[in-house]
Amino acid sequence: MESGVEKDLTPRPAARPDRRAVVQWWVLAGALAGCVVLGGALMTMPAGQHRPPPAPGPVARAETAVGAGAPASLPDLDALIGDHEAHLRAHPGDARSWAVLGAAYVQRGERASQARYYPRAEKALRTSLKARPKGNAEALGGLAALANARHDFRTARTWGEAAVAASPKRWTAYPPLIDAYRGLGDYKAARGTLAELVRLPSGSRTAKAQVLTRAGLVYRDQGRREDSAAAFSDAAALASAPAERADCLVLAGELAWERGEPAESLRAFEAALRADPGADAARAGQGRALAALGRTSGALRAYRSALAGRPLPRYALELGELYESLGRGGAAREQYEVVRARVREGATGGVDDALVLGLFEADHGDAGSAVRRLRGEWARHPSVAVADALGWALHRAGEDEEALGFATKAMDREHGGEVRVALYAYHRGVIERELGRLGAARRHLGEALRVNPVFSPLFAPLASAALEELGELGEPPQGA
Repeated sequence: MESGVEKDLTPRPAARPDRRAVVQWWVLAGALAGCVVLGGALMTMPAGQHRPPPAPGPVARAETAVGAGAPASLPDLDALIGDHEAHLRAHPGDARSWAVLGAAYVQRGERASQARYYPRAEKALRTSLKARPKGNAEALGGLAALANARHDFRTARTWGEAAVAASPKRWTAYPPLIDAYRGLGDYKAARGTLAELVRLPSGSRTAKAQVLTRAGLVYRDQGRREDSAAAFSDAAALASAPAERADCLVLAGELAWERGEPAESLRAFEAALRADPGADAARAGQGRALAALGRTSGALRAYRSALAGRPLPRYALELGELYESLGRGGAAREQYEVVRARVREGATGGVDDALVLGLFEADHGDAGSAVRRLRGEWARHPSVAVADALGWALHRAGEDEEALGFATKAMDREHGGEVRVALYAYHRGVIERELGRLGAARRHLGEALRVNPVFSPLFAPLASAALEELGELGEPPQGA
């Protein structure tokens, strides 16, 4: 997809942020409240074209959330979309309303996994840019968020850097750019952008929650799990709306899951559902945690409920693998067909699901196709997640020497692999075993099970069996 922005801006280097920097920013924000109004919405309105703020209610709630890049409930988003569509029929030159509508379409599509909203979002956001081509940071930021939702992180970076350049003191320009850098595997740039963000003042609770959320994600990428957990917890405490609080709790649950703490993870997901019963990401996480705890009936119900509300290919893949681990091959194959169908449907709205489809094909389909798909994804988005997936696909296709290079990148600090992920360690250990590097294979299979003994209902038992088999072989030759 063409970004429409000619100049690709290079981010300025910045000091490595830490949690103290976020807290210092938070304190400073209280003293300077009002310097940046939520999202800078009124600052970007042309003179004489201010639309009166909506009356308190769902439209106002959704507009506040969308303006700050925070999640809104689906009913509130629908109310906002209907309101702005009606307004723009009468006032087609209102650039800001087009930008708000476009951002609402993006969030609507993402929260319900309905890619048909993305072409509408792009049209609305480009209409906003056409109506006000200069200084329109809202539309530029919306286009960055849209590209992130489509997993087109290069384009998201271009739009995000343009949004920051257009309004460098507008804090809402920064989170989509951080998301883009993370998707590209440019973790250094993500840290630098976070450092710039935490220096910007804003008096809103939503602002503080959103900044802490991005800080938690960046800390997670650095392997600073305690700082990450604290940031997500603080963000949840500051959240001013149920959907916003639920999203923070989902992130906390995912982090606990990654640490191999399924009971703690389940508590976070259940708290998210109490905050917002429509939090389908929490239901999927609940399914993952319940399966790890041996509560398979509840896990299956949770996954099916999540897929009914937000049919992401990743959820269908996880459910299929759970069925397969239970010996229910027919049900597993049905879910694997859902994976393919959901990827095709997403592609009609411009969504690139090459990563999840590549992993799926490597394990359950055509490994050669997975390699081709993931090579393209690596060229576009060289993140540690893509390195791991490509390495695994190469292994499944019988190319173990090359596979090990990518599996190493996924766990190498030099390439950004600072966080320990059980699946990555498992993949690397299996590849090393195939190459006869038995000592390294033991280390990494053991690491996978130490990080998260229940990382997958399908593959964790295989990791245990492989490690037991290696133990029975005795000590490898020195240097193996």
